[in-house]
Amino acid sequence: MKKWVWVAGIALLAAVVVVSGSAQAGTWKLSHVRPQDTAIDKELNWFANAAKEATAGKIQMKTYPANALGDYTLVQERVGMGSIDMACQPPTSNADKRFQLAYFPYLVASWDQAKKNYAKGTPLRGTAEELYAKQGIRVLAAWPVYFGGIALNKEAKSPGDPNVAKGLKVRVPPMKAFQLLADSTGYLGTPLPFSEAFTAVQTGVVDGVIGSGAEGYYSSFRDVTKYYIPINTHFEVWYLIMNEDLYKKLDATQKKALDDVALRFEQRRWEAGPADQTANEKKLADAGAKIVAVSPQEIANTAKKARGAVWPVILEDVGKEWGEKVLKAIVQ
Repeated sequence: MKKWVWVAGIALLAAVVVVSGSAQAGTWKLSHVRPQDTAIDKELNWFANAAKEATAGKIQMKTYPANALGDYTLVQERVGMGSIDMACQPPTSNADKRFQLAYFPYLVASWDQAKKNYAKGTPLRGTAEELYAKQGIRVLAAWPVYFGGIALNKEAKSPGDPNVAKGLKVRVPPMKAFQLLADSTGYLGTPLPFSEAFTAVQTGVVDGVIGSGAEGYYSSFRDVTKYYIPINTHFEVWYLIMNEDLYKKLDATQKKALDDVALRFEQRRWEAGPADQTANEKKLADAGAKIVAVSPQEIANTAKKARGAVWPVILEDVGKEWGEKVLKAIVQ
């Protein structure tokens, strides 16, 4: 009798181990950085539902908006460790400084060129996949967000001329690329965590923000934005990422289903992105911000100044030989 109980216990333990190690056991946690009902929140809920349907319910996800599972820098680390299953967010250079390449100003000049470099199978996408892989993370899709701009609560002098000192302090993300971008285009860059940025503008510690685009400013800064300058500071791409070990546990049919849904998720965004960027600029205007007109020539002049000031410095940080190889592969 005792032997039977012992054998049954071992069998039960083995079953528990099998279930807990199964990729489809439980509901995956899917983190993102924006509030509920924003474009990315809606699209990730579409993705979760489509994945569930494509796998007959074997893959289920729950989305956690607005950094509910932690700041994106922490979430990336946790996805690599497997304590968070998935995320769609900007990359962070905390674990690998080469991710700074994602924030080089003026890497691409148009949505068409961006697609040639960030869609699946393209140069910059391949670089991102390699860097994530070293952290135990798999890239399922890219989610192109916007071309960045500058949000201010005070009017800037000659906003399209990078050689004019604006006399304005702007919050920048605590990354050297954005600090140099601000300083080289006439602003006084002040690195601050995102959690402190709104209050800093509201209380006059800084006069505005660099590091986001119209969608981000409308989402988080519309109450303190009086001027928006769409000067295309950088092209922001978020990646839909998941823990590599979790992906490997899927069977071939599940992997294909998930990959197919992820590709559709990405394609939907490439189609909707340009119009969404314009729509968010209008939302800012409707919320009371003046959209400051800048000409293509002014954007080109700013791009030239920023590249000259920022790229050489960051290349030294990421490894000049490696960085130059990546830059040379960019499709024009």
